[in-house]
Amino acid sequence: MKIFLHICCAPCAIYPYFRLVEDGFEPQGYFYNPNIHPYQEYRKRLDTARDFSCRTGLELEVQDGYDLDDFLRMTIGRGAGRCEQCYRMRLDKAARSARKQGFTLITTSLLYSKYQNHDLIRGVGEEMAAEQGLSFYYEDFRRGWREGIVESKAMGLYRQQYCGCIFSEWERYRVKTSIREEAKTKG
Repeated sequence: MKIFLHICCAPCAIYPYFRLVEDGFEPQGYFYNPNIHPYQEYRKRLDTARDFSCRTGLELEVQDGYDLDDFLRMTIGRGAGRCEQCYRMRLDKAARSARKQGFTLITTSLLYSKYQNHDLIRGVGEEMAAEQGLSFYYEDFRRGWREGIVESKAMGLYRQQYCGCIFSEWERYRVKTSIREEAKTKG
C-alpha cells in the first residue's frame, strides 16, 4: 500500500519511514516546511532530507518555493495557536499533492517528535486528508524516539536543535539566556 509521508526533517523521518516499510507500506516523501527559519536552516534541512532520500531510496517530492511570508501571515499574533496554523498549512499542501498523485493515505513525520502536540497533529491531519478525500494514517512514532536519534547520528545527518520556526528558535535561546542570567544573579 502506498502512503504519502510529509517529512518535517530527515532525523524525524527515519523511524517513521522504516516503520512504514516494515509494515508493508511504500512511502513517498514530501518536503514542504515554510516554517523553517532562517533560510540557511531551511536549506540544511532540505539538503539533509535529500541526502536521506538518496541513502534509503525514498522517492522525495520537494514543494517548490519557500513560503515564509504565508507562514508568518498565518502564525503572527496567534500565540500558542500558531502551531495549529503551521500544521494546517503544511498538511493541507501535503494532502493536496497526495490527492493529485493518486494517493489515498497520508501521514507525517511530525508524529515522531515528543515535542509536538500529537492530538492536534492527528486532528489537523485527519481534517486536511478528509478535505481531499484521503485517509490520515496515525501512529505514535514517538516510541522510536531513541532509535531515530541513534540512527541519525550513525548516518551523520544534520540534527537541528529546534522545531524550525522563528518562534521556537526564540523560545529556545530565551530559556538559555534566562538560565544564564539567573545563574549570574545567584553567583
